[in-house]
Amino acid sequence: MIDHSADRAVFRQLADLLRRQIESGELRPGEALPSELRLADDYNISRTTVRQAIGQLRTEGLVTVDRPRGTFVRVPEPVQIVTLARGDRVGARMPNDNERRKYRLRDGVPVLVVTAHDGTETVHPADRVQLTRP
Repeated sequence: MIDHSADRAVFRQLADLLRRQIESGELRPGEALPSELRLADDYNISRTTVRQAIGQLRTEGLVTVDRPRGTFVRVPEPVQIVTLARGDRVGARMPNDNERRKYRLRDGVPVLVVTAHDGTETVHPADRVQLTRP
């Protein structure tokens, strides 16, 4: 429930509640969240507060917003396993616009740049790759 007198901001309380529903499986990947209006009515809060909570979950990568259809629990992307060779170096940076479009990256997701011993570079979305050594 939402405690309007608590020290924790109301939008954070709603984000916590929805996050628990997602993590418990009560709200499954691909499933729509209740509408902003319904959440506002159910918890006696403003739609602006609901939007802040959804924005928090979106930043965390838990939901996607598809206007005008609604907000959905994010379907996890498959993870690619990349085996690093001896001498490979890995760095992280924020993607450029082309990379953001190519990999369909949400805001705040970095890319990992693997530089091989011969100087060639490969770029990988950090939220969809697992690096291993042989």
